[in-house]
Amino acid sequence: MVVDVLLERPNAQGGSRMPVRTERDPFDRLTPGTQALVLTDSLRSPLATLPPAAFENLLVISTTRPAHKVEQFVQDRGGDPNRVGVVPVSGSPVDYDGPLWTTSVVYPNDLTGIHDRFERALGHVKPGTGWVVFDNVNVLSMYAERSAVGQLVDSATARTRERTARGVFALVRDAVTDSTYERFGGTMDVELDYREH
Repeated sequence: MVVDVLLERPNAQGGSRMPVRTERDPFDRLTPGTQALVLTDSLRSPLATLPPAAFENLLVISTTRPAHKVEQFVQDRGGDPNRVGVVPVSGSPVDYDGPLWTTSVVYPNDLTGIHDRFERALGHVKPGTGWVVFDNVNVLSMYAERSAVGQLVDSATARTRERTARGVFALVRDAVTDSTYERFGGTMDVELDYREH
């Protein structure tokens, strides 16, 4: 993302300040406890957007990737899988024996089960430095009522905020109606758009 910032640099006339265009990570705006709705393309993982510091203590509620793929993604980003946990949400059995800390698999239509596993796993997220990534809210909407999914997201957002962890809730914006988008964004502190335009 390109932004205008004011840096201390001499300009051609000898002045000491001038605007400079530079790249800045939008995640810089996420202070501990901040919750973000991250708009992504359908095939893009929100893990691809995270800053390296997120991989120091990360909980992923994964509805789109099995644990071994999350592990590979973490390694590809230079993170230590031993510092990352996964709540696998899947309609299929999950057979994983690796360095990620994981909960038992939960079906995508079992919102109570997802919430329970999230609550237990949240205890491993360090207040002030940990991150929670919900990949991807859209999937749950295919298996449960939007209002029930909204309640789950509201609860997860509130609990992550209380834990003073940064929360990233991914949504494929182009796959949902305006009212669904507004519903999920209602409890977020900030919106970050990572779609390719």
